[in-house]
Amino acid sequence: MMLFLQLFYTFFKIGLFGFGGGYAMLSMIQGEVVTRYHWLNSYEFTDIVAMSQMTPGPIGINSATYVGYTAIVNAGFPHWVGILGSCVSTFAVVLPSFILMILISRFFLKYQKHPVIAAVFSGLRPGVVGLLAAAALVLMNRENFGTDTRQVIVSSLLFAGTFIASYRYKVNPILLICLCGAIGLLTSYA
Repeated sequence: MMLFLQLFYTFFKIGLFGFGGGYAMLSMIQGEVVTRYHWLNSYEFTDIVAMSQMTPGPIGINSATYVGYTAIVNAGFPHWVGILGSCVSTFAVVLPSFILMILISRFFLKYQKHPVIAAVFSGLRPGVVGLLAAAALVLMNRENFGTDTRQVIVSSLLFAGTFIASYRYKVNPILLICLCGAIGLLTSYA
């Protein structure tokens, strides 16, 4: 029981003070679970980071899930108890963000018509669009568009077609991803 409380406390603290996203959390997680509590060794932690990067979802949450399971199993508990450990760690790392978002949303709903808040959001909108555009430009490179002429043409057509289909015709993004993957697979063998 004490191990579950330590897991909850540790990951709640990491979730509360882990600014900068999941990769910034990794050093905090390593400091707590490898150095302070010795729940894992450095090799196990490296494997957990690799698995967290390969699985869908935020790396900080995935790491908490894997660490919770591994710490419980390494303590000698059966695997089904390890699943409970992963649930506790995952819940604890997400809980601070959940609480903060509820508080912020209540504040926002109450003051969204205030001129200062409206001015801040009108300034944020173009900034967010600029950041998204910058991220898109960073992805327009040789690795994503190809190196030979045929690859560049196919990639450019897929880019333009996807943009038009999503912007003009409001086609479901998941469908577009599947179609682009199928087209990419077919053109790679042609």
